[in-house]
Amino acid sequence: MGKILTIADLKNRAQRRVPKMFFDYADSGAWTESTYRANEDDFAKIKLRQRVLVDMTDRSLATEMVGEKVSMPVALSPTGLTGMQHADGEMLAAKAAEEFGVPFTLSTMSICSIEDVASVTSKPFWFQLYVMKDRDFVNNLIDRAKAAGCSALVLTLDLQILGQRHKDLRNGLSAPPKFTPKHIWQMATRPKWCLDMARTKRRSFGNIVGHAKNVSDLSSLSSWTAEQFDPRLSWKDVQWIKERWGGKLILKGILDEEDARASLDTGADAIIVSNHGGRQLDGAHSSIAMLPKIVDAVGDRVEVHMDGGIRSGQDVLKAVALGAKGTYIGRPFLYGLGADGKQGVTTALEIIRKEMDVSMALCGKRLITDVDRSILA
Repeated sequence: MGKILTIADLKNRAQRRVPKMFFDYADSGAWTESTYRANEDDFAKIKLRQRVLVDMTDRSLATEMVGEKVSMPVALSPTGLTGMQHADGEMLAAKAAEEFGVPFTLSTMSICSIEDVASVTSKPFWFQLYVMKDRDFVNNLIDRAKAAGCSALVLTLDLQILGQRHKDLRNGLSAPPKFTPKHIWQMATRPKWCLDMARTKRRSFGNIVGHAKNVSDLSSLSSWTAEQFDPRLSWKDVQWIKERWGGKLILKGILDEEDARASLDTGADAIIVSNHGGRQLDGAHSSIAMLPKIVDAVGDRVEVHMDGGIRSGQDVLKAVALGAKGTYIGRPFLYGLGADGKQGVTTALEIIRKEMDVSMALCGKRLITDVDRSILA
């Protein structure tokens, strides 16, 4: 990977290798993108305490997330259109995560299907569920995830309606891309991406086409997705989803103490403090700003995770110090995927692991399970 030392280096390489419409999809927020920026900026405001003359040997980042052993408190976030950052992207990322010992979460809106990812992995992965108006389709998705051996269901709560992302509209984003002169030019300037994409049959939404009613091609898919996200989704829906699933349930999209307390009645195994990467409610607080408030609100009654804005191992360390039992990275692994496929995802994870390990030691801690607010200045 040459001189790739940071997640920002991966981002720069991905920008040179991925067509603009798909890079922008991963690298954008809603409306003015103020919350997207705050997710990153607010991490920088948190300072660490440097400690010296402490034993720094035998360090370990190993811990657990929802009862599963992980090599570090990091999971790969569910991200839509991952397979448009690189051909077969979800499959490659899942393999990299498995080898690294961290969870991979497959999005409902993935390019590779649940079955595709199951075919290249040997350990259970997680599946993220969007609730659609077509309840038969939702039930079928849950059943397919169970059949694939997924060990946790991540239910996204904050996408009942879609926040406007200006870059996607200006780019005319679609999967697969439209063949207008603008889109043809974007792809022509990324020949390796085009070559890899030509070699795969996976270029549309694999979990939907052929599974949802009357969705057999791209034209029917477009109209289906435009009307299927269910704005009526409410707390009472969590119960039937939990019963249908029957396994570990994680609720994603909690950004308010009142909602966090409400989640305690659902029987969920964990909640994820998240604002959808700044892609939904622009002007909302950053995830890291709300994390300690939500941790204090729920205490030890539910496991608290967080995502949004993590770009380094130091960011993970800060989130753990503020009470997160696990964190999720979306854009960092997408940048790695776009930069160099499976190896790029591994590189992103290695960068985060090294930064977290060294920073933890310099804060005077040997075990990630011992990290708490005492390391913060």
